[in-house]
Amino acid sequence: METNKTMRETTINLPETKAEAKEKAPLLNSSKAIAILEPPNRGTKKGIAIGDFVLRLCTIGATLGATVTMGNAGAVAPFTTRFLRFEAQFNDIPTFVFFMVANGIVTGYLFLSLPFSTICIVRPLAKAPRILLVIFDTAMTGLTLASASAVASIVYLAHNGNPNTNWLPFCQQFGDFCSSTSGAMVGSLLAGTLFMTIIILSAFALKRN
Repeated sequence: METNKTMRETTINLPETKAEAKEKAPLLNSSKAIAILEPPNRGTKKGIAIGDFVLRLCTIGATLGATVTMGNAGAVAPFTTRFLRFEAQFNDIPTFVFFMVANGIVTGYLFLSLPFSTICIVRPLAKAPRILLVIFDTAMTGLTLASASAVASIVYLAHNGNPNTNWLPFCQQFGDFCSSTSGAMVGSLLAGTLFMTIIILSAFALKRN
């Protein structure tokens, strides 16, 4: 009888299983868990995306200003008489017309690219919209710089002429016209520089893992 009583009172201590140990383990804080799951460079890419958006707004201002300035370029020579009128307009030179159309196209593209830039801010790890922007940004950079370079050659001739071909400068007679075209050219060159900065930032964001 005593032996049976002793066997009943004896307890056997078994080691805990892995499942029981996991159930008893303390839960991680939700914010810490999210921080662990998020890639460490998410904040960097989001900052680059915000900078991309701001630079696009600045580029819109530059291209839009260049387009409007070129469209309003015009002057009347001071020696105009009652029967004879000398006037210079931007549409007198095909290069200036190309410049205005090209910068108008670039301005429209920049407005359309803002939603894609916003997507990059909301989803900084998304690669598809950023790659799409890099492709079209490169094309628009070439168009912007091509139009600015073409206008730069005409503006140079307007200010200095070319004695080898007997082309005389005419900016002394049409000062306002030359000032407007020169300002539009500077705005377009500034837009091209901003475009290159945007492309470099996008390439840097795509390179980071």
